[in-house]
Amino acid sequence: MLSPHEIAALMVLSDAKSHRELDPADIGALVERQLVRLEAATPDHRQIRVTGKGRQLLEAISSGR
Repeated sequence: MLSPHEIAALMVLSDAKSHRELDPADIGALVERQLVRLEAATPDHRQIRVTGKGRQLLEAISSGR
């Protein structure tokens, strides 16, 4: 089960390009649950992408299922 902070982080990640304000522990929990993945954009910078599973969860939350 995701915490409210993890759900909020997933919502932010689905809309934002920057994730600097998010708690790294929340991001780690989302990666562990395969809701987001880390991608190396450059050697110094990683991008976080919401996975299909993460998008399905967001759709379920927004539709109230």
